[in-house]
Amino acid sequence: MKKNMLWTKIKRVLRAGFINFWRNGFVSLSSILVVFVTLFTIGSVMILLATLETSLVQIKQKVDINVDLVQTASEDDIQVLKKSLEDLPEVKKVTYVSRDERLVQFKKQNENDQLILQSLQELGDNPLGAVLNIEAKDPSQYESIAKFLRSDSVLSKDDKSIVARDNFNRTEVAINRLVQIIDTVQKIGFGLSIILALISIIIAFNTIRLTIYISREEITIMKLVGASNRHIRWPFVVSGTLYGFFAAVLVLAIFYPMTYWLSPYSVKLVGGFDVFAFYLQNFSQFFLIIFGSGIALGAFSSYLAVRRYLSV
Repeated sequence: MKKNMLWTKIKRVLRAGFINFWRNGFVSLSSILVVFVTLFTIGSVMILLATLETSLVQIKQKVDINVDLVQTASEDDIQVLKKSLEDLPEVKKVTYVSRDERLVQFKKQNENDQLILQSLQELGDNPLGAVLNIEAKDPSQYESIAKFLRSDSVLSKDDKSIVARDNFNRTEVAINRLVQIIDTVQKIGFGLSIILALISIIIAFNTIRLTIYISREEITIMKLVGASNRHIRWPFVVSGTLYGFFAAVLVLAIFYPMTYWLSPYSVKLVGGFDVFAFYLQNFSQFFLIIFGSGIALGAFSSYLAVRRYLSV
């Protein structure tokens, strides 16, 4: 008996919520559009942060240290140094370029400069030393790698350093600036997403409150004839849930062609980041966040907005 009564009450609440939703069609459409803006902002921030993260990863990958080795450095000493660097916890990758490989690269880079090519021929011998290119796991770790390169760990068997020079001093300022930029951009992106979300939530709340304001006389009458707060409130919560549901459907539907259209531009500008592929691969995450946020926003805003009209 109690179950039947409960189910009857639930059906009445749902029916009243749907009636409120369809009866105030224009106002409902306005509420959906406002919630749509909120959800669209949330989804856009998700894509923006993913794009930013990809860009930062690519920038990090381009920062490295080139270590010029003395011409007399033996292959054994070079391999020992390379192995020592690879064993460092800060080092991600070490690439070895031999003297001969470096000479070939140098000639290719200057193939149109006959003066330089003639000078190389006159020298007869290869004037270039081997190079070790070092990539760190994080830009902030290059300083400790540079200290290692200037320690006794890079000495050859005859206690002479095989490192001629490294470019850390020239890139130290750029590396430090990059670390600061990465940290600042991440904080700004996170803060901006919170601010935009809060602004959108406030606008959505006020719009939904406007829809309930239209029914204030009806709420007052229901209250006077003895209707409980719960009986009055929940149909509006159902309507608010519908606002969020339809807004979420609209956002997910628009993101599909929008990301497809932006895909070739994102690949060119962000070095291979395909925003359309990202959207498809993470659709389940977008679905949960957008639908969850939309339904929660609509229901919670309606719940709060109707409170002020429940006191007679």
